[in-house]
Amino acid sequence: MPTGEVKDVDIVRSACRPCPLCGSEAVEVVMSCTDHFVSGETFPVCACKSCGFHFTGGVPADGEMGRYYQSCDYISHSDTSRGLVNKAYHLVRWFMLREKSGLVSHFTGKRHGRVLDYGAGTGYFANRMKQVGWEAEAVEPGDAARAFAFAHFGIKMRVPDDLTGFAPGSFDCVTLWHVLEHISDLHDKMDCFSRLLSADGLLVLALPNRTSYDARHYGNAWAAWDVPRHLWHFAPSDVLRLGKAHGFSLVEMLPMHFDAFYISMMSEKGRGARLPLLRGLAVGTAALMRTMANKERSSSLIYVMKKK
Repeated sequence: MPTGEVKDVDIVRSACRPCPLCGSEAVEVVMSCTDHFVSGETFPVCACKSCGFHFTGGVPADGEMGRYYQSCDYISHSDTSRGLVNKAYHLVRWFMLREKSGLVSHFTGKRHGRVLDYGAGTGYFANRMKQVGWEAEAVEPGDAARAFAFAHFGIKMRVPDDLTGFAPGSFDCVTLWHVLEHISDLHDKMDCFSRLLSADGLLVLALPNRTSYDARHYGNAWAAWDVPRHLWHFAPSDVLRLGKAHGFSLVEMLPMHFDAFYISMMSEKGRGARLPLLRGLAVGTAALMRTMANKERSSSLIYVMKKK
C-alpha cells in the first residue's frame, strides 16, 4: 500500500465516511495528498479495513466542486497544449482515439450502432465515433467543455440530468474514459448505465489503477490520486466487485500503456522535480516493462463489461 504523511490525523479522520463500496464503517486514513492542479489544498485518502477500497475524504460539497476544475492545466476540460507534457498528451490522444473506437467495434461486434460517452470532456471521442459511422450521444457537466465540443465539432452535448430522457436499452455501448472516479452518485449511475444498455450492450470503463507500478513508486505524490476531483481510487478487484453489484460481468481487462508516461511526468512535475519529462519517461518505461508481465500493474486499465 502506498503511504504518505498524514497531517492532523484527528481532523482528517472525521472526514472519512463509511465505505461507499461495501458500507463498512471500519475506515482509516492511509495518506494525505495535495491538489497540485488548482488549490494547493491537502485531502486525506481513506481505506476500508473490510474490503480495501480507497476513496478521498473531506470532499467539498457538489456545489463547490466546480472551482477545482477551473485550471487551464486540467487538460480534459481545457484542451490546453501548453508545455511539453501536454503536447505529448495531444500526440498520444490522436493514436488512442483510433484504438478506442476500434475497441468498441470489436467487443460489440458492430460496425455501426449507438454509443453514449459519459463525461465526454471536450468531445474528441464522441466526434471520433461519429466519424466512423456510429450515432454518438455525449454527456458532459462542464459548461466550457460543452462549448468547446460544439464550437469545434458541432456536437451538442447533454448534461447528466438529460439521461432520464433516454428509453431503456437505448445504447449498444456506454463509455466512461477516466470518468467514473469523478462521479459522486456512484451506485445510482451504475444502475442508470445498466438501464440504458441493450440486452447485449457493453459498459467500457477506463480507470486509474491504485495498485499500479507507478502508484507504488510515487506514493502520495502519484498524480492520478488527483484529489479532490478523483473521489474513488480503484484496484481491479474493486471494479469487479462494483460491476457484480450492479449486474455486470467482466469480458476483458486491457492495459493503457501510455498512461504510465503521462501520469509519471505529471507526478514528477507535481513534486517539483528537475527535468520532469525525462524523469517521467524513465519511470513510465519501467512501468511499461512490468505491465508486460502483469497487466494488472498497468497505470490505468480498461474494463469491458456486459450485463449478466
